[in-house]
Amino acid sequence: MKNEWMHVEVERCMHCGACAGTCPENAIYLHEVLVEFNDSCTRCGRCVRLCPVGAITMEAKKK
Repeated sequence: MKNEWMHVEVERCMHCGACAGTCPENAIYLHEVLVEFNDSCTRCGRCVRLCPVGAITMEAKKK
């Protein structure tokens, strides 16, 4: 199942795989054109910090 709080700017993403490689929950899948985050994502933010082109953003948690 896809989560709704992680977003990738497809135009910026280089598909380098750094985000998937750093994810401790294996929640990131690289497809031919898209990057998908599943519900295993814990919002640790490693992928956001590691992305070399800043293509990944995370929505704030709702209270």
